[in-house]
Amino acid sequence: MLTCEHIVKRYGDHLALNGVSMEVPEGKVFGLLGPNGAGKTTLIRIITRITGPDEGRVLLNGRPMTADDVALLGYLPEERGLYKKMKVGEQALYLARLKGMGRKEAAQRLKEWFERWEITGWWNKKVEELSKGMAQKVQFITTVLHGPKLLILDEPFSGFDPINAELIRGEILRLRDEGTTVMLSTHNMGSVEELCDHIALIDKSKVMLHGSVREIRKRYSTDTYKVEYKGSRVAFADALGFHGELTAHREDADFSTALVKLKHGATLNTALRPLLSAVELHGVSEEVPRMHDIFIRVVSENEPASVKADMTE
Repeated sequence: MLTCEHIVKRYGDHLALNGVSMEVPEGKVFGLLGPNGAGKTTLIRIITRITGPDEGRVLLNGRPMTADDVALLGYLPEERGLYKKMKVGEQALYLARLKGMGRKEAAQRLKEWFERWEITGWWNKKVEELSKGMAQKVQFITTVLHGPKLLILDEPFSGFDPINAELIRGEILRLRDEGTTVMLSTHNMGSVEELCDHIALIDKSKVMLHGSVREIRKRYSTDTYKVEYKGSRVAFADALGFHGELTAHREDADFSTALVKLKHGATLNTALRPLLSAVELHGVSEEVPRMHDIFIRVVSENEPASVKADMTE
């Protein structure tokens, strides 16, 4: 749906984005990841046409994006902002009208959202009476009310308690299932694991990693497996032989659990075959790397040698 081609953005001598290219598939949740200062917010500001690129272009559905396309977007920035003296319902209607919605349609949709989230009692309250989390819920609703084709959320879970964070997660998945494309900028790797279909990792103004979460986790696989078994640990280790390395082991009342890293040239089948006659196997599963670990690894590999040395001191 959205394509960024060779985006470059400078602020004086600072190069904020250096040839950034990526594709956001339609109808998916796309995670935009990166450390603070990596360039994520700058890229979002270019996509939403708050600012323009010095080089490169943004395509929407295969054509250059124009000012008219902003109506197709919903953007919830990390810096929240509502008019504190206005009443919640009055402000929600005002923001909906700015998105081009008629008053009657906006009021009906707001009523449906407020009833579903059980917040109808907030309608006549002033924004300044709401907690930070309550105000964020109102702003989320006003961001998605007009049915954007592309929804951009910058740290949407910031300030939410676990219950309301789960509510937002559920809404993001519901919107995705109904056809909305969601771009999610976040530091929360747990949210990436749960929600994102594709990701791009930006570090030091460049895209360091881009693709589907499944493919990326497979790419960074370490050929490590968790094996549950009953029997002698010595017999297990002897049978494993030259096929794998026993990296961790735990013995419980019911069975033992071993972490096995395959050695070069070995396959899971060649490692398991001798184990079948040595112990009683109860389960085997691959230890797929977490996105958090992949994130740390990629960013660390991109650090200059001097910075790496400082990090280890």
